[in-house]
Amino acid sequence: MKVIRLHIPAAAEHLEIVRLSLYGVATKLGFSYEDIEDMKVAVSEACNNAILHANPEDGSGHIDISYELSDDALRVKVKDNGTGYEAASESRQTGPFTGTMPSELTTGGLGIYLMEALMDEVLVDTTGGTEVTLVKYVHSKNHGMTE
Repeated sequence: MKVIRLHIPAAAEHLEIVRLSLYGVATKLGFSYEDIEDMKVAVSEACNNAILHANPEDGSGHIDISYELSDDALRVKVKDNGTGYEAASESRQTGPFTGTMPSELTTGGLGIYLMEALMDEVLVDTTGGTEVTLVKYVHSKNHGMTE
C-alpha cells in the first residue's frame, strides 16, 4: 500500500491544496469524474470539521491528511489533534427537519450524513483528537463480470 501525507495549517485557505492533491491521486487510481467530485465534497466536509476542532484559538492547529492507495480503494484520513467532538451524539441529535423556516432548522452532525452518502465507508475516531476515515472503492465498468 502506498501512502501520501499532507500536514497543513487548520485554516480554510489551505483546503484547495487538499482538493487538488485528492484529484491527482484519485485520477491516477482511475476513479470516475463523478466519484472524484463526491470524494472532494466529503473530504472538504471532513477538513471543515477538523478546522473547527483543531484548537483554532491560538492559531497553531493543524490537520494531517493521508491518502492510502490500494488496488481496489482509496482511503483518506483527516485528523486533527484538537479537543474532538462526540460524532455519535451529534448524529443521534440530527433528525428529520422539523422547522418551516431556515432559521428554525437545527444544525450539527449533518456533515457525517453527507460523508456517508458520498463515500462507501466512513469511520470516526475521537480518541486523541478526531480522525475521520473515508473510503471509496474503485468500481470498474467490468466489475463482477467475467471475460
